[in-house]
Amino acid sequence: MAERQQHPGEQYPQPEFPQQDQPHPGTTERMEPRPDHGEETYRGSGRLEDRCTVITGGDSGIGRAVALAFAREGADVVFTHLPEEEQEARETVRLVEDAGRRAVAVPCDIREEQACRELIDRAVSEFGRIDVLVNNAAYQMSQPDSLEAITTEQFDRVMRTNLYALFWLSKMALPHIPAGGSIINTTSVQAYKPSPHLLDYATTKGAIVTFTQGLAAHLADRGIRVNAVAPGPVWTPLIPATLPDTAKFGEQSPLGRAAQPAEMAPAFVFLASQEASYITAEIVNATGGTPLP
Repeated sequence: MAERQQHPGEQYPQPEFPQQDQPHPGTTERMEPRPDHGEETYRGSGRLEDRCTVITGGDSGIGRAVALAFAREGADVVFTHLPEEEQEARETVRLVEDAGRRAVAVPCDIREEQACRELIDRAVSEFGRIDVLVNNAAYQMSQPDSLEAITTEQFDRVMRTNLYALFWLSKMALPHIPAGGSIINTTSVQAYKPSPHLLDYATTKGAIVTFTQGLAAHLADRGIRVNAVAPGPVWTPLIPATLPDTAKFGEQSPLGRAAQPAEMAPAFVFLASQEASYITAEIVNATGGTPLP
């Protein structure tokens, strides 16, 4: 949340950024400029008081911003991270605990069905239920030669991270989500305007839109809402870790810059809150002005 009204294109750093490369999965500390997760600006108002939430990929980027916002809105948080992201995860834990809420960091690779099952079991053992499931974790790797350069290994990793895990976790969490609960998925502008160099990633993001809308119809009579957020370019560690050119990242947006993770979190809070009680099967587009269907 902004401290004051201002031109949205000028609210955060604009390209050009210093050129930077990191090995996957990337770290926040090495990014320039440093991403904003809402550490100094997000102010909660009790909209998720005592909710029990699960967030995949909560160690950095959009996931960290959502974890912080959920905690400041009164929610406890279980979140996943890759084993090599332990240092990043500790910072998310600190932010949630500083907000006075419980944080449980779970190192796991959600490409494996058993890891997803153990995650849900851990969340239920910690909290007894799951009020909000956020399927946020994703993998991408730019391939300038598009289809010809995408290996079966890469395609499999993208599919299992972005789609299989979403399917497994939604199915496994469902018995523990009460009426009034919700599932929120992270899709992307890539679902509607696919970049050839991210062909496999964009394919999964389009599938997430379809999955979200179909599952929402299936669960409406149970009182469980299913929605998604479609970000445009967002400045997270995934960017220097997977794209070859970061200097002008986000410049193509009508607002002329990439979003910060802090700018995505309010959409997730709204969709998780009771204020969104009549909203299901919706895709909230946060693209910086790129028109989408």
